[in-house]
Amino acid sequence: MSKQTIKKIVFVLTVALMLTALAGCGGGQTDVTEKDELIVATAYDAKSLDPHAVNEVAASNVMLQIYNTLVVLDENGEVVPSLAESFEQVDDVTYKFTIRKGVKFHNGDEVTVEDAVFSLQRAATSPAVANLFGDIDPDSFEIIDDTSFTFQLKGANTGFLYNLVHPGASILSKKAVEEAGDNYAMNPVGTGPFKFVDWKKGDRIELERFEDYFGEKPAFSKMTIRAIPEATNRTIELESGGVDVAYDISANDVDRIEENEDLRLNRLVDNQTQYLGFNNQKEPFNDKRVRHAIRYALDIPAIVDAAWKGVGDVAIGPMSPNINYFKADIKQYENNIEKAKELLAEAGYPDGFKTKLWTNERQERIDMATIIQSQLKEIGIEVEVEILEWGSYLEKLGNGEQEMFIIGWTGQSSDPDLALYGPLSEETLGAGANFSFFLNDRVNELLLQGRRTPDSPEREAIYHEIQDIFAEELPWIPLCHGEAVVGTQNYVKNLELTPFGFHPLYKITFGE
Repeated sequence: MSKQTIKKIVFVLTVALMLTALAGCGGGQTDVTEKDELIVATAYDAKSLDPHAVNEVAASNVMLQIYNTLVVLDENGEVVPSLAESFEQVDDVTYKFTIRKGVKFHNGDEVTVEDAVFSLQRAATSPAVANLFGDIDPDSFEIIDDTSFTFQLKGANTGFLYNLVHPGASILSKKAVEEAGDNYAMNPVGTGPFKFVDWKKGDRIELERFEDYFGEKPAFSKMTIRAIPEATNRTIELESGGVDVAYDISANDVDRIEENEDLRLNRLVDNQTQYLGFNNQKEPFNDKRVRHAIRYALDIPAIVDAAWKGVGDVAIGPMSPNINYFKADIKQYENNIEKAKELLAEAGYPDGFKTKLWTNERQERIDMATIIQSQLKEIGIEVEVEILEWGSYLEKLGNGEQEMFIIGWTGQSSDPDLALYGPLSEETLGAGANFSFFLNDRVNELLLQGRRTPDSPEREAIYHEIQDIFAEELPWIPLCHGEAVVGTQNYVKNLELTPFGFHPLYKITFGE
């Protein structure tokens, strides 16, 4: 299929969106001297505000404003204390933390060492964040005094301190969790710069400044995070002044933002890899030849060019080039329709088969799914594209109901463990992020070795082998590496984008 044909498909899909373009419509009438609320448009509503119940970007975007972790990354990417006053790695598996005195939770209670121990023990036993904290031995915690404690890992983990930066390592109020029980996700209590006020599911989450916050106070007293799934509607809200910040600006709307003198487009290459996934436990996708056939049938550069229009880049492997030990010379598959048909016939599907391809409401993913549908038709595979609401999508993926699907995975640091363990490990099947239900004993062995081995040529060889096995087994097909594209009003200052997909909005200020 030619690029020209593909672009016609995308044009048909997006013509209705383009007709709504309001070029030049500005939101520049706001009096920033009186502004006291930040309104943010995101693509998805959070699935939960319990840091141990989910591991997804929409929830992390909210939780980052509500909670604090013991450590954070500084401007140089180094792990430094935050809620902790100090920390040290005592030996290969033992860590000691001393928490700050006088820090308060949103309910007015002071943070205790018991709260910190409770939070990390809970994280260690929660399936949703097992790829991050499953190495913690929950029985190893020892409280030294009223501010210090130690714990041990089940084995050495080179990237572990980076894991503790993730919102999944947030410190929770033990009392609040126990009192709320199953309703805690709707009644979160943290120590962060903003505290929870209200959540209208599918619409908005309202926060207010925590006046007893131990760090620098935010410049505004209210934050509203609105879920607006339609990308063009987020852009319209930005143009009209209905929101101050809009996440995930569509590739179709990039020029529109850049040409509006009242707005600013903010871009940062991030750590995400978007991919076409298969349920490796379901026929016919349990046959590697079928997965290879699909890869040969796809013209991925043309798909990415048509759907993303210069945002991000074509993916060649399972993790972003930002990640340490990225392997640039792994096996590649050229677009070869005859080879694809040959492999399908070998696998017992000479006439193809019917299947479903799931995606969520993001327009670029819908565009990719539609082009994939068209390209696979050339080898006899009839694809029904189904678009799901984000929360339902994640739930069904975790349950293993999918056949084919499009989603992304973001490494939460430059360490390859966080980029590969989640989507490839047997430990993280389903809810833990291995949505392809990929099982490979050698990969599991190497992933564990990679965790246990210090940074070295030996560790590099381990992760290169994982990437080579991935390229041969092809449990899912990398499509594109991501880029954070965020639109703001010109008066929004100090927006700090991160490559992890969630951003510290509390640092924003307003000014001319």
